[in-house]
Amino acid sequence: MMRNTINELPVSERPYEKCQAFGPEGLTDAELLAVILRTGTRGQGALEMARQVLELCTPYGGLPGLSHLTSGEFRKIPGIGTVKSIQLSCIGEFAKRISRSRMRGEQIFQTPERVAAYFMEEMRHKEREELRAVFLDTRGHLLKETVLSVGTVNEAHISPREIFLDALRYQAVNVILLHNHPSGDPEPSAEDVLVTKRVAEAGELLGISLLDHIVIGDNCYISLKERGII
Repeated sequence: MMRNTINELPVSERPYEKCQAFGPEGLTDAELLAVILRTGTRGQGALEMARQVLELCTPYGGLPGLSHLTSGEFRKIPGIGTVKSIQLSCIGEFAKRISRSRMRGEQIFQTPERVAAYFMEEMRHKEREELRAVFLDTRGHLLKETVLSVGTVNEAHISPREIFLDALRYQAVNVILLHNHPSGDPEPSAEDVLVTKRVAEAGELLGISLLDHIVIGDNCYISLKERGII
């Protein structure tokens, strides 16, 4: 029998009491969300509401979906209004920033695999192509990342001049390009290859290396460096 409110649950099953007894690591994903949501609605407690949030996040692998769903999508769940939807969006963003800040101090931009892993969750669910430039110092530490264009990657949307002006502004010695394929297939197009070669040639003239151009797919990637294009 489904219990609608947390107060109807046995004390040992209530999220707050479980957290006090076992710590937050003892809670399920739904129970963690219920603690954050705090209250439900008449006929539906915070725990059931949390389960519906997780169901909405299922296409994104569960909790990581919090950083991909919009406030409007959260508000489709009965009982979630503006305040709760903003809370959920902020939790997703907070978790994403914690994860990336832990990695940022490391030399994570040394291999295509680690670069792709750093950006994968953020870029693989985007519905439009987005091209980014990552600017690095001599030790491979991140100085800055910028979004260069949104839409199909082609010469009309990418200016090597702007890329390397930014590189000089941030005193970068190396650059990595990344973009996503919404189809989920990271196979580079002829245009991707052409743009990559053009940017690499411009970098050589300035003494700033294009280390790689990585195409992000759905939990997969292709490195144009590994393909021998750079």
